[in-house]
Amino acid sequence: MRKLRCEQTAKKDFTPSEKYFENRSCKYYPCHKNAEIDEQGDAHINCLFCYCPMYHLENCPGNPRFKDKDGRKVKVCTDCTFPHNKDNYDKVMEVLRADKT
Repeated sequence: MRKLRCEQTAKKDFTPSEKYFENRSCKYYPCHKNAEIDEQGDAHINCLFCYCPMYHLENCPGNPRFKDKDGRKVKVCTDCTFPHNKDNYDKVMEVLRADKT
């Protein structure tokens, strides 16, 4: 597993559920910097939203950057872990329900 700079989290339950799971066998896991870290020092990323369902939104609750590529504005989510945070499932679903695009 790749070592990344990560955020220390309070004690949390990372048990798989309908709102959370990890695919630790994925060659990209953990795929983002700032993964949640448990008290044992293990990184945790919610893989449920492996591809961010909010990518198409210019104003999403995450922290994307935008760069210019060939005259187009491109959303760069490399440092964003919002949809991968265990506690953000309900927030992501709320944003998707409100999105009419």
